[in-house]
Amino acid sequence: MAIRVTLDRVLLDRRMSLTELCDRVGVTMANLSILKTGKAKAIRFSTLESLCRELECQPGELLQFIEEQQTKEDG
Repeated sequence: MAIRVTLDRVLLDRRMSLTELCDRVGVTMANLSILKTGKAKAIRFSTLESLCRELECQPGELLQFIEEQQTKEDG
């Protein structure tokens, strides 16, 4: 089981830079970069809420569930 973070796609759709999002949400560039690259092991609901508010999206637009079988075939 894997969760894929699609923050880069949402940022592109909104024409917003990671730096701008950092400033709006109050999260460090390092932490958002970890999230964006899929290296994060967890995310606080408060951070997810802030991201959704600033990006005007739903949590499901930022996170995608990938079946274990698919992740083995991809990697």
